[in-house]
Amino acid sequence: MVGNYLIHKGKGILVKGLATVFMLGVASGVSLAGNTQGTKKEPKMLKEVVVSASRVKETKREVTSNVTVITSKEIALSPAVTVGDLLAEKGIGHIQKYPGGLTSIGIRGFRTEAHGNDLMGHVLILVDGRRAGTGNVAKILTKNVERIEIIRGPASVQYGSAAIGGVVNIITKRGKGKPHVFVEGTYGSYDYAEGTFGGYGKVKGLDFSGTVSRSTLNDDYKTGSGHKFYNTGYDSIDDVSLNLGATIYPGHRIGMIYHYYGANKLGNPGYLSQNDKDDYKDSYNKSIDLMYQGRSCQGMFSWMGRYFNGVDEDRWVNPTASNPTGWDTGQASKRKTDQQGAQGQLSLNLKKLTATAGFDWVDYDIKASWTPQKTEYKNPAGFFLAKGRLFNDRLILTGGLRYDHYEVKVIRPTGRSEDDNHTCFRAGAAYLLGNYLKLRANFGEGFVMPAADQLAADYEIWGTHYVGNPDLNPEKSKTYEGGVDFFYHALNASATYFYTDFDDKIVVSSGPGGIRTWENHGSANIKGLEGSLSYDVGALFGWDFELKPYANFVYLFTYEDGETHRDLKYVSDWNASYGITLSGLKEFSGNLNFSYVGKQKVDDWESGLYPVPVVTKGGFTVADLTLSYKIYESKKYGSLLIKGDVRNLFDKDYAYVKGYPMPGRTFYGSLTYTF
Repeated sequence: MVGNYLIHKGKGILVKGLATVFMLGVASGVSLAGNTQGTKKEPKMLKEVVVSASRVKETKREVTSNVTVITSKEIALSPAVTVGDLLAEKGIGHIQKYPGGLTSIGIRGFRTEAHGNDLMGHVLILVDGRRAGTGNVAKILTKNVERIEIIRGPASVQYGSAAIGGVVNIITKRGKGKPHVFVEGTYGSYDYAEGTFGGYGKVKGLDFSGTVSRSTLNDDYKTGSGHKFYNTGYDSIDDVSLNLGATIYPGHRIGMIYHYYGANKLGNPGYLSQNDKDDYKDSYNKSIDLMYQGRSCQGMFSWMGRYFNGVDEDRWVNPTASNPTGWDTGQASKRKTDQQGAQGQLSLNLKKLTATAGFDWVDYDIKASWTPQKTEYKNPAGFFLAKGRLFNDRLILTGGLRYDHYEVKVIRPTGRSEDDNHTCFRAGAAYLLGNYLKLRANFGEGFVMPAADQLAADYEIWGTHYVGNPDLNPEKSKTYEGGVDFFYHALNASATYFYTDFDDKIVVSSGPGGIRTWENHGSANIKGLEGSLSYDVGALFGWDFELKPYANFVYLFTYEDGETHRDLKYVSDWNASYGITLSGLKEFSGNLNFSYVGKQKVDDWESGLYPVPVVTKGGFTVADLTLSYKIYESKKYGSLLIKGDVRNLFDKDYAYVKGYPMPGRTFYGSLTYTF
């Protein structure tokens, strides 16, 4: 409640409080570090391995950009079922979350594209390093996720179009150790029920990790204000995640990764004030990856090759529609994206230099029951990334270059095609002052390629004629950032300042004769500060358990339209998460987390007025509590874990999207047997 009070009593109090805690933590850490000069032991956090920033394994010691890692322990101590819930809880950025399994995530003022082609988004979602094919993070469950790596800021050199605001790389578990299987059952509010079966381990050269789960939610939820929000349940959600591999020779592994998400009759209500009890949605996402990873005998060269294939599909049904449309005989609208692609890369690993060259290729075929009814996207690309180590490996220099070629075609109704290309660049530096303080700076370019209809449309819809503009340029950004990371024993702290120029925004314009087209006309300026701080009190006092308070925040000083100089809509000035974690206390673990979302300027579509008025949507804080206890453990008979979650602990009435309030206080309990 104290944190809640601080947030709502003024931004000044929050700024001063976070700044004070941050500076005191750093000062105390510097003082402690000063007493141990000459030690060569690096803190554990600097040794943590990540893969997203450079597409190859590297320690956080050598990363020049701001990378956040959500660990397996954090995932286990979270009530989140989907990646969307988890990112909202962690305060990564602004969230657009609706009932009915639809969540988009924003980073640094930019957001994913929740429907259709993820090339058109401004934050990119990856699964195990390749494009997920969707920006809807409600379609990705956390059951078999090892960790999530988040690059804050542009990563288009590494991953291509859409990676302007950042990249979220969801990494599935890989089997290791003695084989185990587990079964889990969960029951919760509004007749929520879930069953999961899974296993993991390694036998000789074979490794496996996987889960199969089904959940049901049969009743509609109540909001924090006590209003029942009808049509917010669903029939079932099925999820399968498998990661299988075989080490055919030391350093050489072939693998297969399979994901399936299928949601049946997800309630798809309108605004609470106009609650539609009939509409529903069927939603699917599935993919398969085939991979080979290898290295030379001495490790000088390493390589990776991958082919992937997937489908992302949504089908909206309105049983009372007077003008049914779509492929089905009934009243349905449908969008289906078939995706395939390949990746290949070769790395040179020397003591003072790491260099990686490679290619990406993706092909999207999109069918819809509205115009344009069928489009095709082809995007081959080549990239080069390099990292150098100087001054006894204290100075790290990074750089990269990427070229993308882009071909689009509106197959139906016009048959018209166009192509485009783009080149982007990045550079960064990091310097370690001693073993505990790292300074870093980074420059990166990002881009979003125009869509097929924006380049090649020629059709009429609802009496309006649309014509594509083949001279469109990609939307582009340039981001400059500087930061500091400090790690010492129980203390971890980080701060990053960033500045982004966004240009060539693609907007719809009207031409002669009422013809509508697209043009590059729009820009934005975004400046902000990101910070994190945690302190393990248990380690400080030599306790045999972890007691760790933590805080993470994003504050945008400026987020304005370059033409009107007004604040960007659907962007919060503040996002924060803070709380306390307890683990290892006689098999007991727990986490209390507060998430704060600041005010936003939004279009009030719910008003029914035209022109649509712009209103201020208020900020809110929501709290979640998770407790778990291992009630039994035996080497012979396995272990039994009980877990309880209270989501929205203080029964807050809140909404990520105006008119779509989230559930009030809910309770969940689960029992997991592992053998």
